[in-house]
Amino acid sequence: MLIFNAVVVSVIVMVVLSLFRVNVMLAILLAAGISGLMEGLTLTEATNMLISGMGGQANTALSYILLGIFAVMVGYSGITGFLVKRLVSALKRKRAIMLLTIAGVACLSQNAVPIHIAFIPILIPPLLYLFDKMKVDRRGIAVALTFGLKTPYIMIPAGFGLIFHGIIADEMKASGMNIAPSSVTYAMLIPGLGMVIGLFFAIFISYRKDRELSSGNEDVISEVAMTEEIELSFTLRHFLTIIAIVGALIVQLVTGSLILGALTGIILMFLFTIVPFKEGEKVVHEGIIMMGMIAFVMLIASGYATILKETGAVEDLVKSTTGILGDNKLVIAIAMLLVGLLITIGIGSSFGTIPIIAALFVPICATVGFSPLATAALIGTAGALGDAGSPASDSTLGPTSGLNADGKHHHIWDTCVPTFLHFNIPLMIFGIIAAMVL
Repeated sequence: MLIFNAVVVSVIVMVVLSLFRVNVMLAILLAAGISGLMEGLTLTEATNMLISGMGGQANTALSYILLGIFAVMVGYSGITGFLVKRLVSALKRKRAIMLLTIAGVACLSQNAVPIHIAFIPILIPPLLYLFDKMKVDRRGIAVALTFGLKTPYIMIPAGFGLIFHGIIADEMKASGMNIAPSSVTYAMLIPGLGMVIGLFFAIFISYRKDRELSSGNEDVISEVAMTEEIELSFTLRHFLTIIAIVGALIVQLVTGSLILGALTGIILMFLFTIVPFKEGEKVVHEGIIMMGMIAFVMLIASGYATILKETGAVEDLVKSTTGILGDNKLVIAIAMLLVGLLITIGIGSSFGTIPIIAALFVPICATVGFSPLATAALIGTAGALGDAGSPASDSTLGPTSGLNADGKHHHIWDTCVPTFLHFNIPLMIFGIIAAMVL
């Protein structure tokens, strides 16, 4: 039966444990063990398969740790004080504009300056004092950040979006249905519109009221609070920090490697003596604290995905779902998107989900009579569904890493649940519309 599929059961276990505030890393480990046992593996075999699959995100995990170290160094230079000072003076009592600005900056991190979540630990922690002073609901900030991390790759064929659309086109072609990447972009405009509506609903309806938080780690923001009362002068130290940031970005764009880009920035910060060598141990330690948890969650999520793929649990889920639906396009579209939602919540990666579901969805879409545009919309939306709201996704882990710098923001209840509600529901609705009209 469908309800006893390993993907369904293990994802439900992971989500329920996370909602009960069990650490997300432990929740994913338990879900992976359950999925392995349900597919006939022993605990030893499931553990070995999980470990073997962790390498799939090793590059990403190391990138995040190095970016965390670089972010701490940038904060150490004091240059973020200028940004905070300007924002404090420009955005007081302008809550909606501030949230839209944060969403816009996050969007730029996906295409114009493709650094993904690396900007969050640099930008957000210094602003926590401002958020609390304005009584901003941090759930709205989490939604704004996740919007910027997701919507550009869904709608815009640049940066990470170009990669995402290219994966969809390549995987569809590999499964026997040709489509140009430009057509994929056209197909994803309608689902992307759902993301925009979700953002506006969150900013202007859900989280427009004041929200006061209990005291947390005030040391994190005490220095930033002082920036309102002091004059900040631009020094050579700050100029050299900008050079290090630009250098890191250039190397990343030229080599296509976040690791080499972050290493370049770290090395330049040391060479320019912005961060003294004697402080190296401290900044590395703080960087690992900031991003290490995200890195380990990504590694374990990769291992969990390997178990689901290698045991055939995902393929069984798709076959079980589509086998009982007949040829009703609307019902099949809904079922396929729900399957994508389950898979992506478990794996935590839209990009990693596409190759899994494309090979299974394309034959079904061709048989039922969906056009290539409608098929691309279904595959792209099914992959994007669940990325917002997944405890294992960098689209939720990234915002939490910045918003919880002072210990006042909960990953599940303040990031995952709000982003799940505001983005997955409209994505589902507009994905179905796209499948039916294209």
